Amino acid sequence: MKYYTNRTYGIVASSLIAAFFGLLFGVSTSAHELPNVVVFLVDDLGYMDIGANNPDSFYETPNIDNLAESGMCFTDGYAANPVCSPTRYSLMTGKYPTRVKATNFFSGKRKGRFAPAPLTDRMEIEEITLAEVLKGSGYMTFFAGKWHLGPTKEFYPQNQGFDVNIGGNHNGGPRTGNGYFAPFENPEIEVESPEGDHLPDRLARETCAFIRENKDKPFLAYLSFYSVHTPLMGRPDLVEKYEKKAMEVTAVEFAEEEQVFGDTPRMVRIAQKHAVYAAMVEAMDLAVGKVLDELEALGLADNTIIVFTSDNGGLSTSEGLPTSNLPLRGGKGWLYEGGIREPWIVRYPGTTKPGSKSSELICSIDLLPTIAAAADIPIEHPIDGVDITPALKGEKLDREALYWHYPHYSNQGGIPGGAVRIGDYKLFERYEDGRVHLYNLKEDIGEQNDLSESMPEKTAAMRAKLHAWYKEVNAEFLQENGESGSPWRP
Repeated sequence: MKYYTNRTYGIVASSLIAAFFGLLFGVSTSAHELPNVVVFLVDDLGYMDIGANNPDSFYETPNIDNLAESGMCFTDGYAANPVCSPTRYSLMTGKYPTRVKATNFFSGKRKGRFAPAPLTDRMEIEEITLAEVLKGSGYMTFFAGKWHLGPTKEFYPQNQGFDVNIGGNHNGGPRTGNGYFAPFENPEIEVESPEGDHLPDRLARETCAFIRENKDKPFLAYLSFYSVHTPLMGRPDLVEKYEKKAMEVTAVEFAEEEQVFGDTPRMVRIAQKHAVYAAMVEAMDLAVGKVLDELEALGLADNTIIVFTSDNGGLSTSEGLPTSNLPLRGGKGWLYEGGIREPWIVRYPGTTKPGSKSSELICSIDLLPTIAAAADIPIEHPIDGVDITPALKGEKLDREALYWHYPHYSNQGGIPGGAVRIGDYKLFERYEDGRVHLYNLKEDIGEQNDLSESMPEKTAAMRAKLHAWYKEVNAEFLQENGESGSPWRP
């Protein structure tokens, strides 16, 4: 069944206009000369949730693992923030979200000891998005799934450079209808699915339909799954499969958070065993496979750049505690590695070596400049990301540091803080009281051994770099709330 034929006339008209101007000015819009781009963005997927990063994963992800075997897998790839909207902003714009006060999900204002920093609730229309960059060079652009970058339709994908929007709105999860099962009642899905249809598959089918209709033009297909975000809902057949598999897992599932974190007690999952979450992961993997198969069937795989990543770490400390990120510390909502280190897989035919790995530091801010470079599009406005093509070729990146800023109390128990990574070292600064912790991630991936006292010079140097970055991006910090006095200031 084709769900968006009522949009086809607009797509055809746009492509005819692009072709006319291409002939007029001698600019080709052939998909054989410009690479197609497919982006898979999975919501809340942890670094350890895929087999490519974790051979012992409880979840089965054969399509994602095969993608890694055909491209490059990054061991040190990051999200720009430990929660969704800020990272999604960075993927779209190539900028650190702190620059525009997009430092928490739109609009998360949970209070703690202090009031959170001022927070925006939208990506302004004036921002130049990845879709707009490519559209200006003749690309057809498609978005499906979770958007969560603005409160009203004015800020939805169709007003940010996408020719087609299937399901992208203000919601942070499938909050309408029957959640992950039809009827979806999503205002941005114009043709409803038959009852019981599964959302990941619906979004994959829409993506495949767009690719088929635009196979002779360069295109951007941005499939932004609502999966594996709560509510925890899985296909019954897959849930049954993993319930049986879970019976074979005898490991202890939970621990108190202070055993791992040393902060306010909170339960944390330490073993992957959640059958419903596993079903959600596999269904997402099947949807990825459907799109990859479509590219192969149409003969487009050799001219298509594929990027697979997530928006923040796996959910391990709240809302059902569905996954474990161990040996990474923390999870969604935390600035520890479990909250910001992400699956990053890139297949760039002719550039990436099949089955290769890279330990170069990359981040969601790098998507826009990398794709623009692949399409030979100059970026003439300020951004923070870099073109990671050298890393995709197995070379070193000219990057000194990556930065994070989260001046909020997360729904998942994470504490306000900032972080900087330089080489193997990561410094974490707490915003309530200014305490700092230094970790050598090469030797201590679980961030258990604080080196700040034994390495005072490195700690001071990294902290100075972080504070200079705060000034550069005009970072905001915790506010007084009338009860706890004044919070720390850098």
